[in-house]
Amino acid sequence: MKIYRLLLAAVLTLTGARQAAAQQTPVYLDDTKPLEQRVEDALGRMTTAEKIAVIHAQSKFSSPGVARLGIPEFWTDDGPHGVRPDVLWDEWVQSGQTNDSCVAFPALTCLASTWNPRLARLYGRSLGEEALYRGKDMILGPGVNMFRTPLGGRNFEYMGEDPLLAARMAAPYVRGLQSNGVSACVKHYALNNDEAYRHQVNAVVDDRALYEIYLPAFKAAVKEGGAWALMGSYNLYADQHNCHNERLLMDILKGEWDFDGVVVSDWGGAHDTRQAVENGLDMEFGTWTDGLVFGLSNAYDNYYLARPYLELIQKGEYGTEELDDKVRRVLRLFFRTSMNRSRGFGSMNSAEHYATARRVAGEGIVLLKNEGSLLPIDTMKAKTVLVVGENAVKMMTVGGGSSSLKAQRETLPLDGLRKALGGRIRVDYARGYVGDTTGSCDGVTAAQSLADYRTPEELTAEAVAKAKTADYVIVFGGLNKSGNQDCEGTDRLQYGLPYGQDSLIEALAEANENLVYVNISGNPVAMPWSGKVKAIVQGWFLGSTAGDALADVLTGRVNPSGKLPYSWLKKLDDYAPHRLGTYPGTWRADKKIIDEKYAEGIYTGYRWVDKEGLKPLFAFGHGLSYTTFKIGKAEADKTELAPGDSITFTLDVTNTGRRAGAEVVQLYVHDCESTLPRPYKELKAFSKVSLEPGETKRVSLTIGRDALSYFDDKAHEWRAEPGDFEALIGNASDNLTQKVKFTLK
Repeated sequence: MKIYRLLLAAVLTLTGARQAAAQQTPVYLDDTKPLEQRVEDALGRMTTAEKIAVIHAQSKFSSPGVARLGIPEFWTDDGPHGVRPDVLWDEWVQSGQTNDSCVAFPALTCLASTWNPRLARLYGRSLGEEALYRGKDMILGPGVNMFRTPLGGRNFEYMGEDPLLAARMAAPYVRGLQSNGVSACVKHYALNNDEAYRHQVNAVVDDRALYEIYLPAFKAAVKEGGAWALMGSYNLYADQHNCHNERLLMDILKGEWDFDGVVVSDWGGAHDTRQAVENGLDMEFGTWTDGLVFGLSNAYDNYYLARPYLELIQKGEYGTEELDDKVRRVLRLFFRTSMNRSRGFGSMNSAEHYATARRVAGEGIVLLKNEGSLLPIDTMKAKTVLVVGENAVKMMTVGGGSSSLKAQRETLPLDGLRKALGGRIRVDYARGYVGDTTGSCDGVTAAQSLADYRTPEELTAEAVAKAKTADYVIVFGGLNKSGNQDCEGTDRLQYGLPYGQDSLIEALAEANENLVYVNISGNPVAMPWSGKVKAIVQGWFLGSTAGDALADVLTGRVNPSGKLPYSWLKKLDDYAPHRLGTYPGTWRADKKIIDEKYAEGIYTGYRWVDKEGLKPLFAFGHGLSYTTFKIGKAEADKTELAPGDSITFTLDVTNTGRRAGAEVVQLYVHDCESTLPRPYKELKAFSKVSLEPGETKRVSLTIGRDALSYFDDKAHEWRAEPGDFEALIGNASDNLTQKVKFTLK
């Protein structure tokens, strides 16, 4: 009995000790507790110095966490298309690791061209898995700024010209990425529509355009996608830099949208301590972009939200109210990501990720023209295919600025075609033109040599001679990701193709009528020879599986179903900023700020095309298939729409051809009479439907009062006026065959 009592006493003592220890365990470490309780517990344990530390960087891509409390470092990384290779602690130089290669996913222009939100979620989830495996807590993407001018150097990172399309694609991307416990950082908020003078441009835009065109994708990423972070842009709006812009960050983002996440500065986007404190910046990165090498010594401690902020608090010029709000947001981010113990381990370079990249590329490639059904390549009759062009052999995963990647592998278009045709058809090659042969970016060098010292005349002569005996000639041209092409930090200098490609294409068109032109770019280009070329394909920047995906479409293994996410106009002056002469803006007298007036207002893209009566080369939403579809008569489930109600339009879509394929049904709304001017039509719903030959499926498209609303800038509210509307339904913005009238009560 004595032994039993001793044992019982020992057990009770141990139990009491455990209970006491449990009572002392910080709430913030218990992920079963409510998030806000954990945040407040951690906040209450932090010193002022620790609070200051977590709101600015400690290296190129990390912040320090709170070691004393067991809160780990927080690691960010570019970019929206793949996990960027690691750099040194304080420099942009690559760290030289051998295990930081990735799958390069197609650029976001391609993703948007799929018009497939389910695929956007898969894209985000796959990217998040790669980031998680690499130990990253935040990916700097997606980019959702609007296409405004085709000269925009960063358009390839964004999702086109239409706010609804970008919103419908961005929200599932964010949800998919964050399902891994890796934060999205939606960028660049806001009005970051060109790269020239990006630190000096002050966007002068009216409220209707701001709310109707340039903010909806960001709002959807926050309200529907649940984004945990947004990145401010380099440019200014209303004379304030956007990384600490009172109206954008405090009034709209954290006020109207009730955003509970973190505002991250773009690298070097902060400019002033007081504005950063008062106007909504939460985490500061890259203020001296060369870290400890350039700028002040101990540069990280001298960031605007570091020692200068702490000294203002110590002087009594600020209390801790603003600081605590920033730290609460940062702690939420930590608990959602680096402190999330259930987020798993991720995976890297998996077969599933390569399959996702190839599927996105295949669905995003757009068949712009196919006269005489030249494509797909007739593998039963063709004996020789001539491939021409530098872009057939140039790695496109390298370059473009911060989205440049170190891909584990990249299949080039020439190799992809040779593999797909399997030796049955001879695939010859001619260089055709010489562009950028450097093949390197930020320490990543392409595994190829593109040096060629022949003259343009010699290159053209070789290509023409070979073209005369080929069954097909496929030219891979377009842009690349070099400066003044599709590249961060610079805008394009011309709308036409570089490197003398126009004359090469003209010569090849005369030599062989079976000419296919594949445009590799993120932007539209001038095509003065388009009437002489039978088939034109928009090939984007497709990442690791580029060659395979292009071969899939060209040979018919994949039936193209991509649709353009922007209007492709014939000449530069057809685009609003250039016709109106407002790009790139006007320098102020002191030469420090350049005002760029968005004079076109709400009339961007196809809205501008309708207003000006332009005929585009290829319309927004345009994209052909190797099969044919019939869109049946559309019917509405009601003729009158009451406030708070919705209306559903249904129609049959039939595959009338011989190949399986997918069609995108697009619904635009026309307001028959409005107090304020409105575009003739606006995209309000779409649905992608896959069909076997002869198959018919019923498609439903539902819209509510919000789809009929415009932003009343005088009342500062969304307003839908009672009256008559028309739903215009078809498969492209210039091919709307169905019209259904209805009335808003």
